[in-house]
Amino acid sequence: MTEYALNITRSPDRQTLGQRAAADIAAAIRQRLQHQPEVRMIFAAAPSQAETLAELRQMTDIDWRRVTAFHMDEYLGLSPQAPQRFGNWLTRHFFEHMPLRRVHLLMPEEGDVSDYDALLGASPVDIAVMGIGVNGHLAFNDPPVADFADPLRVKVVELEQACRQQQVDDKCFARLEDVPARAVTLTIPCLLSAAEIFCVVPGEAKREAVSRTLYGPITEACPASVLRTHPRCSLYLDADSLPQS
Repeated sequence: MTEYALNITRSPDRQTLGQRAAADIAAAIRQRLQHQPEVRMIFAAAPSQAETLAELRQMTDIDWRRVTAFHMDEYLGLSPQAPQRFGNWLTRHFFEHMPLRRVHLLMPEEGDVSDYDALLGASPVDIAVMGIGVNGHLAFNDPPVADFADPLRVKVVELEQACRQQQVDDKCFARLEDVPARAVTLTIPCLLSAAEIFCVVPGEAKREAVSRTLYGPITEACPASVLRTHPRCSLYLDADSLPQS
């Protein structure tokens, strides 16, 4: 695999990180809208993304009516109304506030995941906004199920305990036993198909995963390490997530 240097932006705190990431994402959207009729974006749902999405909501000069949104993972086994569902989280924090052209929510209980696969494959993805998990996962591609050569765009996975514990630590669930054990996720190749990736990673809990992403081998044991193979990936860190030299 060809390895590229990630474009790393270091910020003193989460708020500044969110401002800088949102400014760069907005600039990328504006640039693309100058040359194409629509921008297709994939969003992550997690507390780590909250500041960036809040800043993006202020970018009212963007023609959001020409932006189509997807999201990258969803739990299996939660009711459609559950606040922990990622589609509901993104709706509360972003989608319902923006005049988007179209929002495609992952609703795996309503049909086969191949439907979402077809929507994603209909046209190229322009921008992905994502984070990195404490175990190095991208979306719900935990180390045991991550596959850099996955032939699928969307798949059902079993969640690693470290991934499920992160949801408790993020205060999304009260107890580990409340976190679903299975989910639907966009695969690594699907995420990497985006022309530009903006990876937003604040917080001390992510420092070790960031270190492995930047300095460890490129391996499914740390799925985020594959970001070093993407030619246009920007990584946003704050003082807490920045690896110590």
